[in-house]
Amino acid sequence: MPMTPNGVRASSLDTRWIKSRHSNAEGNCVEVAALGDGGIAMRNSRDPDGPALVYTAAEMAAFLAGARDGEFDHLV
Repeated sequence: MPMTPNGVRASSLDTRWIKSRHSNAEGNCVEVAALGDGGIAMRNSRDPDGPALVYTAAEMAAFLAGARDGEFDHLV
């Protein structure tokens, strides 16, 4: 389980943030980063100093599988 706490200031994490190539010029995107403790952090690209949500690899894998299967399509 990741040791990095949820809500930590995203800019304080020593990591490389990645955003999707599908992101638009208005900055409507999220960024993700692999953490040294095995966690995966997510932040709002419009607020890089704001809080980061931290997930385990298993939690992120479950989310991505659901997204691939269209389980969240009704939200957009």
